[in-house]
Amino acid sequence: MTEEWLDFIVSSRIGMPHSYDIVIGSMANDQVYNYVSDYINGVLTREQFWVLAKYKHPTHQINFCTEQSLRCLTYIKSEEIIK
Repeated sequence: MTEEWLDFIVSSRIGMPHSYDIVIGSMANDQVYNYVSDYINGVLTREQFWVLAKYKHPTHQINFCTEQSLRCLTYIKSEEIIK
């Protein structure tokens, strides 16, 4: 997670459009999502957000934002995982 990442997440959460076809980066889910919300609502400062968020295990996602980006995908196969 970077300063640019936080700015992008905040912009997305408040509904600002972007022109990216594909976005790759850390997921803002679970507890980090709550921290982002608290930052947006003024409950946390930017500095407080980073102190809390840096201790969370980062996860990554690939977000296909346009139909054009989805056409780049090719299905190969699937696997069933049984627990």
